[in-house]
Amino acid sequence: MRKRLPKLTLNTFCIIVYIFLLAPIVVVLLSSLTKTEYIAFPPKGLTLRWYTELINHPEFMQSLILSIVVALGTAIISTIIGTLASLAVVRNQFKGKEAIVQLIGSPLLIPSVVFGVALLQFYSWIGLAASPLALIIGHIILTVPFVLRLVVANLVDFDRSIERAAMNLGASSWKVFFHITLPIIKSGVIAGCIFAFITSFDDLTVALFIVSTDVVTLPVRIYTYMQYQYDPIITSISSIMILFTIILMIVIERVLGVGKVFASKN
Repeated sequence: MRKRLPKLTLNTFCIIVYIFLLAPIVVVLLSSLTKTEYIAFPPKGLTLRWYTELINHPEFMQSLILSIVVALGTAIISTIIGTLASLAVVRNQFKGKEAIVQLIGSPLLIPSVVFGVALLQFYSWIGLAASPLALIIGHIILTVPFVLRLVVANLVDFDRSIERAAMNLGASSWKVFFHITLPIIKSGVIAGCIFAFITSFDDLTVALFIVSTDVVTLPVRIYTYMQYQYDPIITSISSIMILFTIILMIVIERVLGVGKVFASKN
């Protein structure tokens, strides 16, 4: 009995943590099905009315598409920049290396509100209007440090003798990178890309300072809508975001095998 008690306690604790994490998602999903004109939980009746109401609010779908486009652009460019910067930082010694690393990681230390205000002032100074490009640039600055740290963690214990052996056999630098280096560090690259996408897709604080009436991301759209309305349209669009994220993670797991990548890494 004494041997089983610690295991039972651990299992109970894990169940409580899972409930704590999943409860808000369940509340949002069920609240989107209520028949009332306001958000209610438990839902008073079940209906898909608030999902069909989104047809009368095309601005939400436009903002969703914009958020996906911005997040994809941010994830791809941040992953490329972060991976190349990681290779330069880990494999080379040069003057000012620590200063450059600290500069790249500085957005992690600056409050999001301060960063958003600074970005707004900078865009005003160079004359860059609110646009998807402006959002992508801001999110790249915000997400590159995460990619850098994740890829650096994979490069620290990297055995470069494999690369040297391939080059001695006549492989070019590009072939060595794409056929040897990248497959070995792909767990960090994939994790950084996913983290960059999610950070950009969910960003509110920074985007709030960059958007305009014509360029509005989904988190900003939801935030501004809730200032004047509090009907279940909010929970329905939030449910779509949740389902989109779940589908995205399932597709990534099926196609790339992220779970297997991390398992093999451990």
